[in-house]
Amino acid sequence: MILYAEVECMLYEGNSLKAKRSVLKRVMNKLRQSFNVSVSEIGFHDLWQRTSLGIAIVSTDYVHAEKVIQQALHTIDSFSELERTITNVERL
Repeated sequence: MILYAEVECMLYEGNSLKAKRSVLKRVMNKLRQSFNVSVSEIGFHDLWQRTSLGIAIVSTDYVHAEKVIQQALHTIDSFSELERTITNVERL
């Protein structure tokens, strides 16, 4: 079973794509190391104020996968440089 989350975020403090990439690199590395999920920037590559991340986990237990995704979303919320705006979670 695959659980997938698509997360849109706004970045307010940066003023360049380089600053955006720096923040995203820290967020994605934290998610990968802490939760063993796949994560990638999937949208808004050319905008420095906005991003879209895709987060996926494969598990045999739906409850475990949902718990991991919720913890990953909570971790994203802990970063003060960005704000999570729209989140869609799908079971595939």
